[in-house]
Amino acid sequence: MDTSVTTSGLAHVWSQGDAVTRTVALVLLGMSLATWIILLWKLLDQRAQRRQARACEGFWHSADFAEGLDKLGPADHNPFRALAVEGREAQRHILHKDGRQTPQLHDSLDVSDWIERCLRRALDDHTARAQSGLPVLASVASTAPFVGLFGTVWGIYHALLGIGAAGQVSIDQVAGPIGEALIMTALGLVVAIPAVLGYNALVRGNKNVMHQLNRFAHDLHAYFVTGARVASGGDSKVLPMKKA
Repeated sequence: MDTSVTTSGLAHVWSQGDAVTRTVALVLLGMSLATWIILLWKLLDQRAQRRQARACEGFWHSADFAEGLDKLGPADHNPFRALAVEGREAQRHILHKDGRQTPQLHDSLDVSDWIERCLRRALDDHTARAQSGLPVLASVASTAPFVGLFGTVWGIYHALLGIGAAGQVSIDQVAGPIGEALIMTALGLVVAIPAVLGYNALVRGNKNVMHQLNRFAHDLHAYFVTGARVASGGDSKVLPMKKA
């Protein structure tokens, strides 16, 4: 059997590489692990949020606000329930239904403006949480190919030094080390491509969830200000829930 075949591949690159080559390989491995961990974490979150979004219509067909909250699901990592609770607390606070007696600066604000501000703040908090991890994917997608290319350049340099020290040059002596060095470029692409595709998929998923949240926040704002949900088609009268 040809020994050049048995002494090639990733294991041989690792065993024959120096500290720089091994460091580059470990960096790429770390990038890959971070990419897949973030992808699985965020995809599971978006899957749960899509399921929670489907419960919003049931919220409006509840007999009262408490029943509506139950239909939205548990409070853990539920932006739709958090939005409804934030709107309720904002309304109770601005209308002095929370037992507060002393006046505060925001008492001069219109009820609609105050509730809108509180709902917008809750939306901004969710947006910040939804975008966590995406900068890591963007960084991996943009830098992994260059990290792999650096490993290739260093591997070729290292291989040429070895070939020069041997004193003899043949095609098999050049092809093996150079081919192994090119593996680093391939590894960089293997790490970068899932990061790019995952980033695009997560951004698209976040936009869909934010669309649902903004629509729900609009309905909540109308409900807490007017007592009725603004429905599409020009009919703004729906069966209003009893206020909490």
